[in-house]
Amino acid sequence: MSFKIITLGCKVNAYESEFMTEKLKEAGYIYDTKTPDIIIINTCSVTNNADIKSLKTVRRARRENNKAILVVVGCSSQNNQEKYKDLGIDILLGNKEKSKIVEVLNKYIETKEKYTYFTNNRNLDFEDMQVSKFTSHTRAFVKIQDGCNNFCSYCIIPFTRGAQRCKDFDRAIAEIKELVKNGHQEIVLTGIHTGSYNSNGKDLTDLIHEISKIDNLKRIRISSIEITELDNKFMEELKVNPKICNHLHIPLQSGSDHILKIMNRKYDKDYFTKKIKELRSIRPDISITTDAIVGHPYETDEDFLEYIDYVLQIEFSKIHVFPFSKRDGTKASLMPEVDERIKRERTNKLLDISLELENKYYHKFLNKEVEILTEEIKDNYIIGHTSNYLKVYIENNNYKLNNFYKCKIIEIKDNNIYGIII
Repeated sequence: MSFKIITLGCKVNAYESEFMTEKLKEAGYIYDTKTPDIIIINTCSVTNNADIKSLKTVRRARRENNKAILVVVGCSSQNNQEKYKDLGIDILLGNKEKSKIVEVLNKYIETKEKYTYFTNNRNLDFEDMQVSKFTSHTRAFVKIQDGCNNFCSYCIIPFTRGAQRCKDFDRAIAEIKELVKNGHQEIVLTGIHTGSYNSNGKDLTDLIHEISKIDNLKRIRISSIEITELDNKFMEELKVNPKICNHLHIPLQSGSDHILKIMNRKYDKDYFTKKIKELRSIRPDISITTDAIVGHPYETDEDFLEYIDYVLQIEFSKIHVFPFSKRDGTKASLMPEVDERIKRERTNKLLDISLELENKYYHKFLNKEVEILTEEIKDNYIIGHTSNYLKVYIENNNYKLNNFYKCKIIEIKDNNIYGIII
């Protein structure tokens, strides 16, 4: 039988979809995006819009593929079980059950009995997922951590993903070695709270240090890390390890100390600023991107002006802006909401600032030499990313994918970066 997987949301979901793909292929299922017998939708629930998108995707899949076996898994199904029950779904699962996808599908095909299963316990073991090769990426994601213990006031993820847990240190190294052996030159270490990684006394820095010894691994990228996890040990590794990519995604969430406290974040602006200054003293041209929530309950005009001043001061290279999304079951869901019109205005303002900061950062590299790892071909361009995550378009002249090329940035137009191979 044939299958396809539709993946929504984060890099952790992307990794888990790749795991399901690999296991299904090993079991004899055939991947087919055009006329699959089985459609698996890996859902996201990080915001209300993510839930809406997940539900729409499920409804459309059922409407357009009436005879296919429809499987729905992930955070949105975990968080909204009742909303999914009457959508014609054959197999409805939470997050924990992704690792059992072959077993569950085989049982359904044999019995034709609809199956629904969820594990709601926060104290879960780390699911022993291993992936040997990513089918659609030059870089490969490796999930080294899952769950979260932070309970930020706005966030539903600790409830959908469970408590913090980590992949065994030796298993993580073995998986990365296999991925590199199969041609992946860039590894992205990912998790729900990646920087909290700890296995048998070994932390994230220990893991980075160890995998850096793998000869054909050229880049190590961290999907996201909290400012509080940039300890002295990590900073020392950053100084001496050229394989660590020159880009860190560090969630800020608010530029107001008042709102940061209400959010239950573990830092204030002063702490954040000192750490950013330390990073830039080590890597002056490092790209620092961030997540920012706008219109969190109790956010006043004064808070937002403070917010704007702060992001301009830090000079992020990109801001991923999210209007506050009420998630039932979180502390913030009980707080008074900011008016939707004001929320939209503030969101648009911060998006405009992000675009300005992004272009300012891009122009630092105009007429400079960079190195890209080529990843895709589109519209007569070969496209790759630099270590600091600049997306560079090169006119394709039979250049090869999954290769490193030195190039010169020659033009920045409409927020796109163009270069030539040198």
